[in-house]
Amino acid sequence: MRLPTLPRFTRAEIVFSLKSFAGAMLAMYLASRAGLPRPFWALLTAYVVAHPLAGAVRSKALFRFVGTLIGSTATVLLVPLLSNAPELLTLALALWVGGCLYISLLDRTPRSYAFMLAGYTAALIGFPSVETPLQVFDIAVARVEEIGLGILCATLVHSLVLPQGLAPSVLGLLDRTLGDARRWLTDLVQPGGSGQEADPRALAADRRRLAADVTQLRLLSTHVPFDTTHLRWTAGAIRAMQDRVAALTPTLSAVEDRLRAIEQAEGAMPADVAAVLADIDRWLQRKAVAAADGAAEVDAAYDALRTAIRALGAPTGAVDWPHALRVGLAGRLEELVEGWRACARLRRDVDAGLQGQAVPLRRTAALGDRELHRDHGMALLSGLAAMLAVCLCGGFWILTGWSMGSVATMMAAVFCCLFATMDDPVPAIHGFLKFTLWSVPISAVYVLLLMPGIQDFGMLVLVCAPTFLVLGCYMVRPANSLAALALVFGVGGTLALHDTATADLVSFINSMTGQVLGVVAAARITRLVRSVGADWSARRIQRATWRELGEMAAAPRLQAAGGAYAVRMLDRIGLLAPRIAQAGGTLEGLPAHDAMLDLRMGADIVALQRTRAHLPAAAAARVLADIAAFFRGRAGGLGEGARPPALLARIDAALAGALGAPDASHEWRSAVTALVGLRRNLFPEAPAALTVSQGAAA
Repeated sequence: MRLPTLPRFTRAEIVFSLKSFAGAMLAMYLASRAGLPRPFWALLTAYVVAHPLAGAVRSKALFRFVGTLIGSTATVLLVPLLSNAPELLTLALALWVGGCLYISLLDRTPRSYAFMLAGYTAALIGFPSVETPLQVFDIAVARVEEIGLGILCATLVHSLVLPQGLAPSVLGLLDRTLGDARRWLTDLVQPGGSGQEADPRALAADRRRLAADVTQLRLLSTHVPFDTTHLRWTAGAIRAMQDRVAALTPTLSAVEDRLRAIEQAEGAMPADVAAVLADIDRWLQRKAVAAADGAAEVDAAYDALRTAIRALGAPTGAVDWPHALRVGLAGRLEELVEGWRACARLRRDVDAGLQGQAVPLRRTAALGDRELHRDHGMALLSGLAAMLAVCLCGGFWILTGWSMGSVATMMAAVFCCLFATMDDPVPAIHGFLKFTLWSVPISAVYVLLLMPGIQDFGMLVLVCAPTFLVLGCYMVRPANSLAALALVFGVGGTLALHDTATADLVSFINSMTGQVLGVVAAARITRLVRSVGADWSARRIQRATWRELGEMAAAPRLQAAGGAYAVRMLDRIGLLAPRIAQAGGTLEGLPAHDAMLDLRMGADIVALQRTRAHLPAAAAARVLADIAAFFRGRAGGLGEGARPPALLARIDAALAGALGAPDASHEWRSAVTALVGLRRNLFPEAPAALTVSQGAAA
């Protein structure tokens, strides 16, 4: 018979567990010595904010404390005012929880933790205080102090004892993102670089990975200002680099498409285009081995390269599609080279900052993460589900007068918030409930057998150590973190009965029943109100993209519109990829390749809006109006949609007008580049000749 083997933990897991346990015990000791009524709240808080990365602990600690302070303030204001009307108090707290959850879901960064905490902290403090409204201020202050102690102790331990900085994670992701972009760029400029010889599925996977890396880097870098190393001084360079890479992605996709179009139009890669691509390849190789940015030979090579690119798209007066393609390709290649040069310079700035050198100040504000995709509808449904769950449990509590009804109401609020970012939170809630039930026998042993015999704090540490040290090791494993956290919550939450001197069998059963009913209520209400499938969410994300494209074409936008749209679109690509994979790889009515196409469309629409003064006014207005109508209709019907029959002719007429009046300005090149991009994106199968009619040109 094969005997079961003991779990094996890595050194990093053991160190994390020891630090988490030390922080929790220190917080509980200080809370006990200070005479606070619920020391186990400090213990739980120390585990909640624990994270392997010290910077993440510090940022999470700040957001949790701010959220706790705001939620406690709301409780102090609401409970005394409405304590004589429990129905109104329940409704007010439910609205507060739902509103805070709505705001937190719109943020989509670690900062959202503060809004979420502000919501369910009011429920955690407010509902148990209903029967003693005059003491709510003292209770709220005590909760803030207990939670603050847990936050402080966890932060100190994780920051001072073998701290693990963010630098390896952030720099690794940063270099992987740059590596993906460089690989894409190298594939383009080397022979056969249009990508036709490569596996299209592999190329598509590479592009989606780059988009996901950009968004993941943007979210992870939120913790950089809180890091314990010199990395925190490079936050500005990292944010600027994120924006540069985000802007680089649609340009790479556009260059890939233009090279393919030139090969299709002329049968092979023209010699002048191949020569420019070879120059870019040589410049990349020289740039990679350059000792420092600004070296004379590197600057000279860059200037020569820009001259060659501009010569490729120089106006000749020819009014034909091949010339338009060259102008469009030259415009995108110039953007690509300039963007890659900026990325390389910013990467060196990050290295300099890590060595303690001064990092140049960024004169332009980075886009940051405020431009990420926001789904107001789903956030509203999530807030509504939380509000209904709290009202349901609160109503049951009021009608029955059950002493542990407050526990059920609190749990409903907490669990509606914790998993609200998922398409369907119910499986995760059920999984958490399953491991909460597994914690019942462990909790019973502690509360009913071990805790009554504890005489001093040293014995408490020895009794708690086996369980919490093992669970701490599992918390750092992604596959086991949810289960371990559920067990920590279950055991730690039940141990809090010892704080209130109700550690008896009846109170234990009542408390566990309240927890289970609250979780079940959260799962059922969530299932009824806002559980959706991955395919439904993917279509909703795509519809938001088409709606935004229609809005961008309908009216001129600010100068930052292009960069902001690129950030948002890359985020949407990162959101779409796992949902499409979960749906089996394809979704009816949602072509997978449309993501990069829509990304290019946004850049071209913004460029056309900026440069429309260099085109015939009527022609540009008609093109943009038709594009706006097309995407608005597509967003409404969520179908492929028929292109307006006259749109191709109108784009060609605008192109012919621009090519027939050549201009050496940057704005003229940008206008032609945008029109070429719109023609390729909307009509990829159009003939390799401009179809200009009298009606379209009129």
